[in-house]
Amino acid sequence: MTSPSLFIGSADGQSIEQPGVMSNRHGLVAGATGTGKTVTLQVLAEGFSRMGVPVFAADIKGDLSGLASPGSSNPKIEERLKAMTLPSFRFQGCPAVFWDMYGEAGHPVRTTVSDMGPLLLSHLLELNETQTGVLYAGFDVADDQGLLLLDLKDLRALLAWMGENARELTSTYGNITAASVGAIQRRLLVLEEQGAEMFFGEPALALDDIMHRDFSGRGVVSVLEASRLVHQSPKVYAAFLLWLLSELFENLPEVGDLDAPKLVLFFDEAHLLFDGAPKPLREKIEQVVRLIRSKGVGIYFITQNPLDIPEEVLGQLGMKIQHALRAFTPNDQKTIRAVSQSFVANPSFDTAEVLTSMGIGEALVSVLDREGRPQPVSRTLIAPPEGKIGPLSPDQRRDLIGRSPLKGRYDQSVDRESAYEMLKNRAEQVQADEAWKKEQSAKDEGDGWLEAGEKKGRQRQGVGEAMLKSAARSIGSQLGRQIVRGVLGSIFGGRR
Repeated sequence: MTSPSLFIGSADGQSIEQPGVMSNRHGLVAGATGTGKTVTLQVLAEGFSRMGVPVFAADIKGDLSGLASPGSSNPKIEERLKAMTLPSFRFQGCPAVFWDMYGEAGHPVRTTVSDMGPLLLSHLLELNETQTGVLYAGFDVADDQGLLLLDLKDLRALLAWMGENARELTSTYGNITAASVGAIQRRLLVLEEQGAEMFFGEPALALDDIMHRDFSGRGVVSVLEASRLVHQSPKVYAAFLLWLLSELFENLPEVGDLDAPKLVLFFDEAHLLFDGAPKPLREKIEQVVRLIRSKGVGIYFITQNPLDIPEEVLGQLGMKIQHALRAFTPNDQKTIRAVSQSFVANPSFDTAEVLTSMGIGEALVSVLDREGRPQPVSRTLIAPPEGKIGPLSPDQRRDLIGRSPLKGRYDQSVDRESAYEMLKNRAEQVQADEAWKKEQSAKDEGDGWLEAGEKKGRQRQGVGEAMLKSAARSIGSQLGRQIVRGVLGSIFGGRR
């Protein structure tokens, strides 16, 4: 049986298709603003859905939601349909689930501090090398002490406890300074001001909930409402996408090249994934992109300038769809030359010249054949989408969210016992024990034997007791009260 193909468009009367078996080799959709990238993304998402492939797509402009509703004809679509031979075409919507980190335009999206991990979290907080080392130490302390890091107050309580007990911790975990701990705490405040606390907590997003099909066998398209997120918290957006990649890479089994991918991801504003990323994180991204295709996952980056993607990642992208670029400056002209040279040349036209002359809905397309070899670039008319072009109305979106199979699963956040509560309980127990000892001491005041015993007990006080007493002072202090008063949301969560 022939494996399915993804129909992209038509060039000189010939269909341009990407074999399903090669669609886990990733791809790129690029082009200047207003050249049709979002519609192309919609066409690709619909095509994968028809193949039975689940899709996760970030909706940056807020107009991708229309794919959940049938489209309608207009003169431009009719003209496009006459200009190409489509395998089959009818206006229809895709099965879709909507997600929103703020919980307003879709199901809330969350993860936990521990699942985010110190590498991504240090990048998100823009920590320097020393502060990153302290954060890594914090994760080790949490593991050794059995403390779950599920939300922002957990991380705050742990950091405060580490600061109070730095002397005892240094011999095991390295130098922990008050300055570094304070700097991390301040960066957490900045993150909170950006509204990121809504992202971190439980219930965390389950991968299975973005990897399912509907009753007819079509892949469900998960649409992340990201327009507000990108403008207010671009680093949180990037950190979420990188976390998602990491989770898929670590949890999915090896499957090799399937007839069609198990999941396809579309990451709009892809440059945000790499902007300001330290070298270890960029190397991690490159590694995941290179290896995740063996898990049956395809990644498609959407960006204005393909040179925004690091060369190491760009070289791993099999399918390339390049919409028109504009040449207003000498740098623009250099970009056009570089982009044109990244394609396998087509002798029938000058790639660099075509790059600046294409109209809306046209693109230079290069696909892989069934052996994984890049084909010569084609000037392609992109197929029209079957779904609605543009956003759903608020009433339509609310109706679909209300009928979602995931309704109620993520709506309410859960705050189970974790690091903050555990440290607080320990501290309260230590305070209660100290109060009891003081009461007993007052009753037996003047008793020399008791005084000697108490002196001996103080001399034998262990490190653990000292740390718990210090934690009691920390959580009962002004800082502890500020944590209780100011951090009501959740952020990041539990190491598995």
